[in-house]
Amino acid sequence: MATLSDAELLAQVKAGIGITDSYQDATLAIYIADAKAFIQDAGVSEAVVNSDAAVGCILRFVIDTWDYGNGSGTLSDIFRMRLIQLTRKDDSDVQAAQSSSDDDSL
Repeated sequence: MATLSDAELLAQVKAGIGITDSYQDATLAIYIADAKAFIQDAGVSEAVVNSDAAVGCILRFVIDTWDYGNGSGTLSDIFRMRLIQLTRKDDSDVQAAQSSSDDDSL
């Protein structure tokens, strides 16, 4: 698992949704922050939340809750399953992946 910056995470979420311009960046940043807080509150470490392993879960949260206020923003089964999987990962998974990618760059 590689650690992602906020800008890298935003770019991946936008790609997943199909947004190519920056007009929704501020709104998406709020949704992403909410997703990260929700996932951490479920017991996932900050290191895992900020890694590429969490991108799909964060993307799913954004898609599930992005309903423009129509009241149907419920979390999907796939989000819930992915969240459960993330709770099984820990900081050592991120550190091991970082070490491996650092070795690959030599």
